[in-house]
Amino acid sequence: MMAQEVKKVELDPSKVKGRLVYHTVKRGFDILASGVALVLLSPLFGVLTVKIKKEDGGPAFYSQTRIGKNGKPFKMWKFRSMIVNADKMVKQLEEQNEIDGAMFKIKDDPRVTKIGHVIRKYSLDELPQLWNVLKGDMSLVGPRPPLPMEGADYTDYDKLRLTVIPGCTGLWQVTKRNDADFDEMVELDLEYINNSSLWFDFKILLKTVGVVVHPNSAY
Repeated sequence: MMAQEVKKVELDPSKVKGRLVYHTVKRGFDILASGVALVLLSPLFGVLTVKIKKEDGGPAFYSQTRIGKNGKPFKMWKFRSMIVNADKMVKQLEEQNEIDGAMFKIKDDPRVTKIGHVIRKYSLDELPQLWNVLKGDMSLVGPRPPLPMEGADYTDYDKLRLTVIPGCTGLWQVTKRNDADFDEMVELDLEYINNSSLWFDFKILLKTVGVVVHPNSAY
């Protein structure tokens, strides 16, 4: 018996272009929320910076080139959760990749530090992306921005998820997260784009708070 072909989600062009009110209000909320959050969370930023640097003496923050809307690269910021120069070990760990498709993830990644395991579990390593949101590289809600090496393997269908601004959180993160393979992630991202609205964004943000308090399959 032939394997059943996965049904692909068709992207509604009207959900990408136009919609001036939605995109204007969404951008305004991104600026306000990220700015306020950066101020309120500054004490936590200080604590995490000290703990990360104390473990191995390396930098607390880590920047990585990611692919944004329409394939435009940008520098995404995170709290460093891996050893210094972890990127240089990717090729020797490729065989351990646990995600099918154009994405690299290892559950028990040997590069992750002790404090790194904690901040990844509660998604605290993602907090510096609030700066990316304030700058306009990212939105609070949207598809996950891929690495250049991941984007290089994208099909034309996969690239549809790059037609909107990437986000810190999204439908994929608050549902299946790392339990989903790459194709499922693409489908969830396109489902989000097709159903995008201020109310849908708000519901995803509320679920994100729940995921932080009660972590799902983050690693």
